[in-house]
Amino acid sequence: MNASPPPSPTDRAPRARRGRRVLGTLALTALFGGVLTAPGAAAEDADPAPEQITNGDFAAGTAPWWWTANTAAAVTDGRLCTDVPAGTANPWDVIVGQNDIPLVAGETYSLTYTASSTTPLSIHTNVQLAVDPWTTDLSSTDQIGTEAVPVTHVFTATADRDAAQLAFQIGGSDEAATFCLDDVSLRGGAEPPVYVPDTGSRVRVNQVGYLPQGPKEGTLVTDATEPLPWTLRAADGSAAATGTTVPGGVDPTSRQNVHTFDFGDVTTAGDGYTVEADGQVSEPFSIGADLYDALRGDSLAYFYQNRSGIEIDADLVGEQYARPAGHLDVAPNKGDTDVPCQPGVCDYRLDVRGGWYDAGDHGKYVVNGGIAVAELMDTYERTLTADGAEAAELGDGALRVPEHGNDVPDILDEARWELDFMMRMQVPAGQPLAGMVHHKMHDAQWTGLPLLPHLDPQQRELHPPSTAATLNLAAAAAQCARLYAPYDADFAGRCRTAAETAWAAAKAHPDVLADPDDGTGGGTYSDNDVSDEFYWAAAELFTTTGDDTYRQALLGSPLHGDTDKVFPADGGMWWGGTAGLGVLTLATVPNDLTAGQLAQVRTVVTTAADRYAAQTQDQLYGVPYAPAGQNYAWGSNSQVLNNMIVLATAADLTGKAGYRDAVLRGADYLFGRNPLNQSYVTGYGERSSQNQHHRTWAHQSDPDLPHPPAGSLAGGPNLTAPTSGDPEAAARLTGCAAAMCYLDDIGSYATNEVAINWNAPLAFVASYLDDAGDGAGPARACRVTYSSHPWSTGSTTTVTVKNTGTEALTPWSLTWLLPGDQKLSHTWSAELAQYGRTVTAAPLSWNRTLAPGAEIDFGFNSSVLGAAADPGTVKLNGRACTAG
Repeated sequence: MNASPPPSPTDRAPRARRGRRVLGTLALTALFGGVLTAPGAAAEDADPAPEQITNGDFAAGTAPWWWTANTAAAVTDGRLCTDVPAGTANPWDVIVGQNDIPLVAGETYSLTYTASSTTPLSIHTNVQLAVDPWTTDLSSTDQIGTEAVPVTHVFTATADRDAAQLAFQIGGSDEAATFCLDDVSLRGGAEPPVYVPDTGSRVRVNQVGYLPQGPKEGTLVTDATEPLPWTLRAADGSAAATGTTVPGGVDPTSRQNVHTFDFGDVTTAGDGYTVEADGQVSEPFSIGADLYDALRGDSLAYFYQNRSGIEIDADLVGEQYARPAGHLDVAPNKGDTDVPCQPGVCDYRLDVRGGWYDAGDHGKYVVNGGIAVAELMDTYERTLTADGAEAAELGDGALRVPEHGNDVPDILDEARWELDFMMRMQVPAGQPLAGMVHHKMHDAQWTGLPLLPHLDPQQRELHPPSTAATLNLAAAAAQCARLYAPYDADFAGRCRTAAETAWAAAKAHPDVLADPDDGTGGGTYSDNDVSDEFYWAAAELFTTTGDDTYRQALLGSPLHGDTDKVFPADGGMWWGGTAGLGVLTLATVPNDLTAGQLAQVRTVVTTAADRYAAQTQDQLYGVPYAPAGQNYAWGSNSQVLNNMIVLATAADLTGKAGYRDAVLRGADYLFGRNPLNQSYVTGYGERSSQNQHHRTWAHQSDPDLPHPPAGSLAGGPNLTAPTSGDPEAAARLTGCAAAMCYLDDIGSYATNEVAINWNAPLAFVASYLDDAGDGAGPARACRVTYSSHPWSTGSTTTVTVKNTGTEALTPWSLTWLLPGDQKLSHTWSAELAQYGRTVTAAPLSWNRTLAPGAEIDFGFNSSVLGAAADPGTVKLNGRACTAG
């Protein structure tokens, strides 16, 4: 989960700052995700509360109002009119405001004003602390047109303020305008508005749809306590199935009385299905095997669009999402190629260009990047180890990245962008803490919203190294070393060196922890327990190198074999809990664990998966996530997805459909079968999130900017959001049920943020779901027998490949991963190549064609003592073969 952002000043007019990185509206009618009931100011028959604004009708001229130096203002026809110059980049470039406004903590205030503009403007209205850290009590985006209209906001002060500030931020437009303001009033005694979310139909389904051979379940919100009839209708209105609901009682995550229904017997593919029940009609959905094909690509395109240090190409993403490169030393950027440390941290500077912006802001964090890049590499590595996984849709030319045509899988091209950045964050040799890794780098103060990266004027700073960041690099770079070896041996070697150096540095400095108070300009991401990072790094280094040092680190860890510590019952993997990543690698990628040790690791996976699968059966919305006390965490949707990764891995390991079905129920929750009837992925489902917290995808804040692109995951319900400092959540979600604590509002960073470490598990799961297709996986068209015979100093292995399909294969290519640290020597009857752990076998001229029913034998010697272990999955032309 991602950290709560503190406020973010910029160097503008005296005491004129934009406050937090959040924006939103507390107007009487909320346009985004619900309505605010008419709050009512103080009762009409009571004395009005004191006026907090001086000269709000401008009858006494302009005092004490002020404005920024780049504009002029005067009273015209009883209104304060301000010239807004053309071509300003940000709303806070031009401000009109008043200082010295007293506020009382816990008091609810009503702010009203009337405004117009000769050119329509999107302005920001803030009531905030007038000095650093510019904390806001109200932060709203208002659309001002050519006709003077009244605007009302109701908010509750979060602290006593002797001298708060009202700031109208009116810059950020290409065109000049005249902004006129009148009748400004701020009074206490208002009634807090009551937020009622717009949940649409009471029939909740997966709005994307259902796989033909998977479960098909939904939830009905109703006051009824007896079973109710339901009807599944095809697009033409005909009844495709009927049944009765099963009353479930009150769902504790939402406090809704619900029934469930099941139409799993329907397998006919089609679009436009709906379910009718209790006088309600669900959102439309599809049944089909290819529902998640586009999501695989869209969820991965998220990362390209959040790259730092590269132009985002319109040919790949479309004109509305194209932008110049950010933070490459082009004014106003100070750049990322020569970045100093925070004062007192170090006396060197580093080139830390590249990488991904973390969570809609301009910061880059190693502990977020580590889990995110690992899960992207896991998505690719699964295509090498899982029977049903397909590599083609992740290959060169398949995704929206600019590196097409380099003979490297596109997903690895994307991951390399982050890996390069992470290695640049390593402390150079000869410096104190050499080999350690800087925890993060970002602007000296929080960046504005909206603010495109190439317009960011702030100084970038390196923050102190940490053991957690160092181990993130050790783990991710070790995985890099084995996966990139077939494509770029030099880069793979760099990764291995960086990983081993980082491990040694972390062992020498095992308790260098990130400062939990280092939250100016970026999240802290502090972590006071790095035992999980040590376990993860040891697992990846052991799997890549086979070195007994790392085996002993694994076996000696208190986490080894403990499901509850690795996959906690009320949570799962996240940036601060990464041991599970190591367990998944050990369970799936060939390595030198003994058979008993491997069985123990796989039991950890299946035990956790059993728990998550049971949650999908027991919970009325079928979600594989059940935190204690319904304490839905910050980024709860990412925890749902990480639990789904565990389920998918168990399905790959065992072939049991029950695990796959639990993954599908998790998808149902994410795409609309939830208490809010909300798809949390932009562009997927009729009611999908559109206003996630992001500085570039900020249409709600600036109509000239786009909504997030399809495939962007919202953080999701967060029980602590109302007390997190998120002003939108504080105003609208106080007292919310756990799974209802969500707002599709750009201002609600605690519930509606996006993040690289949230979209990464979405990409893994999307790839799994697309591979799952009809639930059976691709038809097997080959059988491979792998027999090994040991001798005194090595082993001889013979591989037999049979084409069990109906079409000839010309040419053919066989791929597998070698267990342990084997090295091939003499080979025969095929062109064999070894790249780290990856082995490929290609035909010679005389066996280029493998006819239906035909067999081919080839072989090799290897350095392993004793019989070479069976590698598990072997793939012929990218598709898994049956073991002979």
